[in-house]
Amino acid sequence: MRKKVTKAIFPVAGMGTRFLPATKSVPKEIMTLVDRPLVQYAIDEAREAGIKEFIFVTSRGKSALEDYFDHAPQLEQVLRKKNKTELLETLKNTNMDSGAIAYIRQHRALGLGHAVWCAHRLIANEPFAVILPDDVIAGEEPCLKQMVEAYEETGGSMVAAMEVPKEKTSSYGVLDVKEDMGSLVSVNGMVEKPDMDEAPSNLAVIGRYILSPNVLRTLNKQKSGAGGEIQLTDAIAKEIELGHDVYGYRFRGQRFDCGSKAGFLQATVAFALARDDLRDELSGFLQEALAADKAAQ
Repeated sequence: MRKKVTKAIFPVAGMGTRFLPATKSVPKEIMTLVDRPLVQYAIDEAREAGIKEFIFVTSRGKSALEDYFDHAPQLEQVLRKKNKTELLETLKNTNMDSGAIAYIRQHRALGLGHAVWCAHRLIANEPFAVILPDDVIAGEEPCLKQMVEAYEETGGSMVAAMEVPKEKTSSYGVLDVKEDMGSLVSVNGMVEKPDMDEAPSNLAVIGRYILSPNVLRTLNKQKSGAGGEIQLTDAIAKEIELGHDVYGYRFRGQRFDCGSKAGFLQATVAFALARDDLRDELSGFLQEALAADKAAQ
């Protein structure tokens, strides 16, 4: 019987330099989209997919991230006295039970593959998920849940994928497609950040993965690749060389690149417009702002 995916790795060791000066003291992962930090969207998605153990690969200066998931007895007491039951319920989703969450330090910035490898002792010999909180995906069904359901049929390893303009392939890991089956594609290989003319397709890897524990053994022997870093895509490509199945999964939903300022702003607007309590006021403001901008031109 195929083992269930119950563990997820969240690589959050990056310094977030594109968001300086905000990230000088605030980890990028707890910057907020509307009223929830980026990492909360990732945690909620993982829970919906059946994840029970949450492993954060962090670095120096991320203590605020750890505090975020801790219980806040004083705050909860104040809310209880004021009968703020809705806010108390909201806080419940931010609390993590003892033993459900672990933090591991990545002492050197050697790439995503190295960050994932740092958690290998906690994964042991089980399939596991990797979620990059920078990639926020809005959809009726959470992306990782879609992937877990597909994985239960296929096994192997699986990456979330979406089509990107050919001129943007150099910013992504790109799939060399063996067979296109609609939502699923079987994969011949993966190329990290290829030149536009050398990209095997325009199907790009997005920050959701379900991986065989074999990938961790490969990462243990891996040398640096593109950009001088240990690339996760290289280790997944090795799985294909060894004859193991690797699939791309075209998820249903809209992805926002919250590692960029433009993507973060787009996500903020999209998530706010999806809220009944914010939609009308924000929509009115945006229409006025666009009209004023057009008139100024």
